[in-house]
Amino acid sequence: MISRKNGVLCILALALSAAAVESQRFRLLSITETSKMILVSEIPGKNKYVLDASAAKIMVDGKPAEFQDLRLYTVIHVKFEARKSSKDGINLDGVASEIRVNTPENFK
Repeated sequence: MISRKNGVLCILALALSAAAVESQRFRLLSITETSKMILVSEIPGKNKYVLDASAAKIMVDGKPAEFQDLRLYTVIHVKFEARKSSKDGINLDGVASEIRVNTPENFK
């Protein structure tokens, strides 16, 4: 049986880990195909993030897509874990786990 103290600690740990995952609309500013990183900015804000997208699941209108297909779009939905790190000498703001694109005729 879980004690009350351990239960509170578990709930607190879950809340903290869930807070680190961001998911919202971004404007796609730049892509590096060799190391699969993206530069995005918040909509409507101005905050910019450099994200590692090498392991991200990429979907366009609900169908799997390739990383290089992202070049065709300017607005994307990104789910990422915000954490500072470095890759190929570039400081990262997080790691993308999912990138979704909905074209206007298939907007969901």
